[in-house]
Amino acid sequence: MAAGERPSCSSLTTKELQQNWKLAKQKDRPVRLLFEIPSSRVVEQLLNKHVVYQVVVMRSGSFDSRRVSTERRYSDFLRLHHKLLEEFDEELEDVLLPPKLLTGNFNPENILERRIALQDYLAKLFATRCVRHSAHFSEFFTEHEQKQAHVLLRAGQFTAALELLQTVLEIQEKLLPWQKSTLTVPTLAAIAVCYRDLDDPEQAFSAAQRALPPVRRYGLKHYRAALLELLVDLGYQLGRPVAQLQDELTALRNSERGEVCFRSLKEVVIHKFI
Repeated sequence: MAAGERPSCSSLTTKELQQNWKLAKQKDRPVRLLFEIPSSRVVEQLLNKHVVYQVVVMRSGSFDSRRVSTERRYSDFLRLHHKLLEEFDEELEDVLLPPKLLTGNFNPENILERRIALQDYLAKLFATRCVRHSAHFSEFFTEHEQKQAHVLLRAGQFTAALELLQTVLEIQEKLLPWQKSTLTVPTLAAIAVCYRDLDDPEQAFSAAQRALPPVRRYGLKHYRAALLELLVDLGYQLGRPVAQLQDELTALRNSERGEVCFRSLKEVVIHKFI
């Protein structure tokens, strides 16, 4: 066989043919989100007792071995349902949230039944096109952690904030095919700030660099100037070529002078959740 020539079907073993067929099927399989609620736990506080459910998010139809999870209470599901009904009342006519229990909330059998019912509820929401494209849907999985991370960031607890933000980013990346392309920008910006303040310029530069393309494409002016400024500073520190970034920043500042109040990326990030 000549160098670089692909083997013909007749020269492939049965195992190789099966592997090729499996890969071809995976490429053609539509990507969708899957949800599992595999566990729950009872949280007892001084004046409060409630159940939290572990919600696992994963993508099918593509190689996605990473299962990322968050925890939500029934009240979080209820809040999501009310928000969605305000926008999509007719579309959600047949999508019912499991009813609130008046008694037996901590009965193991009731908790198990509710876990299964809430998992089915999320699947039905995702099957509803307007819902899976809704910002409310993505916020349900990430907003609590984002706010908590920003509280930690403002307090200077960058390592703890970074751990939450990495989880948020993983969930958002799974949701991204059905959400706005700018979904991950605030998270990547916050991650860049954390890494910069943790004296890890390489990781900070990488996160800011990932955030910049959608910021440019969709005209997020406050983020653009702040990201460019950070990238230029970090680029000099790392010995990276920054002339084009510097020219872009200068041109942006000249064109928007008097129209945009330029803030540092940290100020932009903190302002997002004040």
